[in-house]
Amino acid sequence: MYPSENEVRPRNRPVRVPNEKIIEMVDAFYDRVRVHPSLGPIFDNAIGAHWDRHLPKMYQFWSSVLNTSGVYSGNPMKVHIQLAEKIAPENFGQWLTLFQETLQELFSAEDAEFIYCKAENIAKSFSLSMFYNPANIHKLQNKS
Repeated sequence: MYPSENEVRPRNRPVRVPNEKIIEMVDAFYDRVRVHPSLGPIFDNAIGAHWDRHLPKMYQFWSSVLNTSGVYSGNPMKVHIQLAEKIAPENFGQWLTLFQETLQELFSAEDAEFIYCKAENIAKSFSLSMFYNPANIHKLQNKS
């Protein structure tokens, strides 16, 4: 799921993703999420009837991630950590799969790879923050 340390991935580039394309991407992605058997209930429980407020935040978030626009000012890590009991580690793989499918439909291969690399880094960061616990690893090793 994650690139090897030796793999070179695109980090920055001069071409920006137009805001209209970001909106299309976010909307198409969340359309997939909402009907997904595992992810749909997680998002519905967290967002409820407030998709009208959530989606504009996601437009700003992705504009900031992809274009370094600085229009997003939230703390997504804090929000996701609060949901840790409702999310399983495999949900990040499911999220990435849906995201990749969305990107492949909407972008050139080069743009999709650039955006997916950003999404993959975000998923890895959230997953490590939510589920990595060295104390649990040591505890399991000591029981052996």
